[in-house]
Amino acid sequence: MKLLETIKSKLIASILALWVWLKLKAEQWTLREKVIAFWEKTKTFFGRMGTKWRGTKAHAKLMTMEPLQRRMTIMLCGVFLLLGLIFAFNQFKTFMFNHFISGMGLPPATVSTMVVATSEWQPQLTSVGNIRAFRGVELSTEIAGLVQTVPIKSGQDVKQGELLIKLNDASDVAQLNSLKAMADLAKVINERDKQQLAIQAISTNVFDTSKADAKSKQAQVDAQIALVAKKNLKAPFSGRVGIVSINPGQYVNSGDKLLTLQTLDPIFVDFTLPQSNAEQIQVGQDVVVATDAFKGASFVGKITAVSPKVDTNTRNIQIEAQIANPDKKVLPGMFANVNIKLGDQVKLLTLPQTAVTYNPYGSTVFVAKDTGKKDKQGKPALEAQQVFVTTGSTRGDQVAILKGINEGDTVVTSGQLKLKNGTPLIINNKVLPANSPDPKPQE
Repeated sequence: MKLLETIKSKLIASILALWVWLKLKAEQWTLREKVIAFWEKTKTFFGRMGTKWRGTKAHAKLMTMEPLQRRMTIMLCGVFLLLGLIFAFNQFKTFMFNHFISGMGLPPATVSTMVVATSEWQPQLTSVGNIRAFRGVELSTEIAGLVQTVPIKSGQDVKQGELLIKLNDASDVAQLNSLKAMADLAKVINERDKQQLAIQAISTNVFDTSKADAKSKQAQVDAQIALVAKKNLKAPFSGRVGIVSINPGQYVNSGDKLLTLQTLDPIFVDFTLPQSNAEQIQVGQDVVVATDAFKGASFVGKITAVSPKVDTNTRNIQIEAQIANPDKKVLPGMFANVNIKLGDQVKLLTLPQTAVTYNPYGSTVFVAKDTGKKDKQGKPALEAQQVFVTTGSTRGDQVAILKGINEGDTVVTSGQLKLKNGTPLIINNKVLPANSPDPKPQE
């Protein structure tokens, strides 16, 4: 209650103070005299209008009406006059609002800019590919058997023909020796029959039979030698073996993958390029290969083969390049980034890729155009102007501009999403977008 009383007393005091102030100001501004003068002028105006109104045909007709009908007519005229005043006021308000908005102009936008300049550009094609061994195979045996010895170790470099895995071949060797003895005997018999045929001690038929028997026995020996050889798995080419998980005493079946053998120096890179680049690709071109496994390291090689057909599904051309790998660091199956150098360096206009807006109807940039006026700080006033450009290849954070802008133009590099033609610009280059031709990921 005390709070309400306090508020009430303060409110009354405020009203009294306001009334005193208004009275004082009314005396200072001669408000009373001005109101009286205005009222007199208004009465005079309406008096003249009333005098003119009484002399009109409309007034005479109105006076001939019944009192009730006359009052209704006057009321309707007053309503229509009020509605007309309301409509006129709304139209005036809309007109003044549009005039005020049009006079304000577009609000300024804060953007970053850069001056277009030429830079040395190495024409190149980029792609991603896979590392493939110069020669690589998953080794297995043709026949089953029991592992007798494994003379190699995991990751060992071996020469062509070196023994990798030996299966138990004791019974096969014994059979081979038996067949050799029988072949030697058949050969001796054939030589003896040949001498006897020379003196016509035997018939030709007997000699032919012994000769065929000697050849048959020798063929059996050759077949047994091949069977024994199958029990010895040897390196088909020089290279490095993988992880050896086979142990002596283990039984293996024919076709089982026992170990891998890869030739690592040199090594191949397989990659693809769109068919639109077919004219630019030639055997013997230099390539630079980089892998994520060795950051900062690159490997130089040459294109060794280009596929004679285009993949009908992707419309890409398969390409093979060969690189030197003396340290054998690059391994088959690795992911690789491939750069193909195309001719000498050229000079091109470049912009950060963030400066270009890509649309279905074409690529555009905003140019900061001088309006010829000065801003509040006395600097040249700039406004945005949208222009179409033709873009070329990309390099890191940069894109080449082939047509649309000239060297020395000031181009908006960020903040262009809120721009349209004629937007006033406020330049703030404290933070600039990335514009490196060879960006490095931050750790």
